Amino acid sequence: MTQHLWLLRHAKSSRDDPAIPDHQRPLSKRGEKAAAAIRRMMWYNGLVPDLVLVSTARRTQDTMKLLRPWERPPIVDATDALYLASAARILELLRKVADPVRSVLVIGHNPGLQELAMLLVGADAKVAGGKDARRLAKTFPTGALAEFALSAPWSRIGEGAGQLTRFVTPRELAAAG
Repeated sequence: MTQHLWLLRHAKSSRDDPAIPDHQRPLSKRGEKAAAAIRRMMWYNGLVPDLVLVSTARRTQDTMKLLRPWERPPIVDATDALYLASAARILELLRKVADPVRSVLVIGHNPGLQELAMLLVGADAKVAGGKDARRLAKTFPTGALAEFALSAPWSRIGEGAGQLTRFVTPRELAAAG
């Protein structure tokens, strides 16, 4: 059975008030619009996770809230371990997901998300991974979503275990709609 993984970088955050600590930064108006666009795209394509792993940072929590309502509410696990997590740390968390879970949405931060995405598509991604993989190798902007079909159970995912099936950015969604 194929499992699905979505990696969503939080939407654009506000830097208007330099006194606000990084962990507490809210979304900007642009970020709110981007999260709403991602929500519409996910709804239209029937992308509903069984489990959401989300950083405790305000900007990731705000992004997740704007993805609601879900057709069927997922289990949500907000964890400090995802705050500015490395690819290795995110992978460690994913390997602990129970096998009955068919789909996971990770809402987190860069550079960890982009590094994990590139690890999943494998070493030849920039050459053989297609246009989306080449774009992803260059940038994983705020509000972007990468979708993977996984060829291994959660406990064994690693390098080359994911086929990148979609990579979409808020800018593309705005241009299309």
